[in-house]
Formats: sequence, structure tokens, C-alpha cells
Amino acid sequence: MIQETLRNAITNNWPMIFIFTIVIVTIRIMYLVVHKERFILYKELFLLSFLIYAMLLFYVVTFQDVNYGTNNFVPFKEIFRYEIGSRLFIKNILGNIILFIPFGVFVSYLMKTRKTYPIIVISLITSLVIEYTQLKIGRTFDIDDILLNVIGGFLGFLVFLITDVLSDHVPKFFKTDTFKNIMAILLVIILLMIYNNYSLWGILR
Repeated sequence: MIQETLRNAITNNWPMIFIFTIVIVTIRIMYLVVHKERFILYKELFLLSFLIYAMLLFYVVTFQDVNYGTNNFVPFKEIFRYEIGSRLFIKNILGNIILFIPFGVFVSYLMKTRKTYPIIVISLITSLVIEYTQLKIGRTFDIDDILLNVIGGFLGFLVFLITDVLSDHVPKFFKTDTFKNIMAILLVIILLMIYNNYSLWGILR
């Protein structure tokens, strides 16, 4: 279910993602050249990943799985409706949490903070805006989605926090831009290999 949502998001948005990526990369490279700033591959890939994630998130919360149900303003009302492990539990509960884990990671990295409350506040405001927008475009407002999104954002913060704390105890070489760039290149290669071997679940093929 979560895999299907991701597949649909990429399938329906790859032209926009492709064009957007080329334009943003071109603008960013020209910016670095004009201002004579250093190009650091892993940082640029990370920021680009955040922008692509934001586009996919926009699609999922505005076009995917249109819901004609009723609004829910009672906390935990919808959460306790689903049987643990059921299809709806995975889709509506785990899905909303997983959706915001990358958000928590990205925002934590950009904020460069180990404090919890900024990530919670940003996740809360972002999710609240999403739910309000859904209400205005004919979908439903669900306060439980906000709670789950905030949990996801917090989990993403924990992922960032753990990696950030661990980085304090690794050899200096592993903290260098060179090492991080190499890891970024390896990650890109691995993703390309997955695409070539498995056609990324049939997307674009």
C-alpha cells in the first residue's frame, strides 16, 4: 500500500520532477559559479532530495486517495478504529507516520539543532496547513493525521539526532566532505542499480 502510493506519486509526477530537477540544478550551479562558492556534492544532493520529497508530498496530500468521508476533530477517534496489522492500519496509521519521517530528517538537518521543539512545531504547522488545504479542496480534515504526522516528524528528528551524535565519535576522515561525497556517489549508484534491476516497481517502464 505504501509502496503503491509511492509508485503512483512518482509515475504521475516524473515529468515535473525531471524538469524541476534540471532547472534547479542549473540555477544552483550558476549561483555557485557566479558567487564563487564551493560545490559540495552531498549537500547539494541532500537539498535536491528535500525539494523532490516536497513535490511528492504535495501530490500525496492533495491528489492521492481522495477521501469523501467526514471530518474528524476528536483526537485518537480514527486511530483506534483500525485493527493493528490490518490494511487500513498500515495505510492510514503507519502511512501517515512514515510520510513525515523524511520531513523530520530534512528539517532537522537544515535547522542544525538537537532541540526537539523546533521540529515538533514545524511538523505541526506543516501538517495543520496540509489538513486545512485538504478541507478546502474537497477532502477531509482529520486531527489524527496531524498527530501521526507529528510523530513521524519526531521519529525523523530521532534518526537525525542518532546519526549526529554518532558522528561525534567517528574518526575525522568520516566527517570530511570527501568521504561524504563518496558515500553520496555510492548511494546514487545503488539507486541506479536498483532501478535497472527492478525497474523501480515498473515506474517509467
